[in-house]
Amino acid sequence: MKEIKVELGDKSYPILIGSGLLREHGLIKKFVNSQQVMIVTNETVAPLYLERVVSNLAGLTVKTTILPDGERFKTLDSMNEIITAMLRYHFSRNCTVIALGGGVIGDIAGFASACYQRGTAFLQIPTTLLAQVDSSVGGKTAVNHKLGKNMIGAFHQPSAVITDTDVLDTLDDRQLKAGLAEVIKYGLIRDSSFFDWLETNIEKLLDRDFESLVYAIEISCRNKAEIVAMDEKESGIRALLNLGHTFGHAIETGLEYMDWLHGEAIAAGMLMAADLSERLGWLSINDVNRIEAILLQTGLPVTLPEALSPEKVRQLMAVDKKARNGQIYLVLLKQIGKAIVTNDFDDNALDMTLQQYSREKRSN
Repeated sequence: MKEIKVELGDKSYPILIGSGLLREHGLIKKFVNSQQVMIVTNETVAPLYLERVVSNLAGLTVKTTILPDGERFKTLDSMNEIITAMLRYHFSRNCTVIALGGGVIGDIAGFASACYQRGTAFLQIPTTLLAQVDSSVGGKTAVNHKLGKNMIGAFHQPSAVITDTDVLDTLDDRQLKAGLAEVIKYGLIRDSSFFDWLETNIEKLLDRDFESLVYAIEISCRNKAEIVAMDEKESGIRALLNLGHTFGHAIETGLEYMDWLHGEAIAAGMLMAADLSERLGWLSINDVNRIEAILLQTGLPVTLPEALSPEKVRQLMAVDKKARNGQIYLVLLKQIGKAIVTNDFDDNALDMTLQQYSREKRSN
């Protein structure tokens, strides 16, 4: 088992990565300092892993909330379902909420934990690659609004992140590829040697080579842990983790959180950020081509969805948490391994990028 610590003073916590962690007697219970436990999961994960987690909590009062699976259910209504269950079972503030699932479950359960009686203990057990390398770490919790993604939320750090790599055996190929988008992101924003490694080993990751997956998860988590330790609430460097996200969140909102997975939208968004960076004279065309090549090799989309026009995406990009005083701020690349947050870009260049990556344009 590998352990990475997120250094946040009295809010510090470990990320544990290893095979068979959900079967390790006493491990989950070690991070539950309460009698009452609410496990939040979804209809896909519950039949696979809920019983295993419950059996690790023998002697405690354990209740469950099972939500529908999918980004479109990441809503206040779903969060209210969790809160209602906790009230119905007379949960006190001294309880623990466990998120057993992917990024959607982690975000909803974490936000419910942050809000219930002004905050309860919270434990992350991520079951998708995307959640293991990104969303389970750092304490961002939220639900979506029909006008914007993750617009209602709070920073609420978990007591631990328990990443059992064995759960990836039941993850479908599309979800695996979506998770790899976030893995690729770390190489692009601050770790060029990791990007080089990914170019060489992407096929091993797609083939689910165990050692390669563990290495990718570990390096991704180490990168994120370092960034979160420097900037917990995204007032500076942590914003670099949003490479491709302003584009990607606009895609997800425009599709009403259906059809595309989060990682798929982020993949297209990262390539558009790279293209815009090249138009500004920062990134070489060779590097843009390298980024496009690895995304295509991974099987991720590199164009806007057919249902969304460049104009619609541009409109939705203005509804972004990084927007300030009507200005769109983007994470762009100076080079592979070096990103910046800026609003210093030509609006015409942004329009040209969106036009370039519209599906209609690319197919001509």
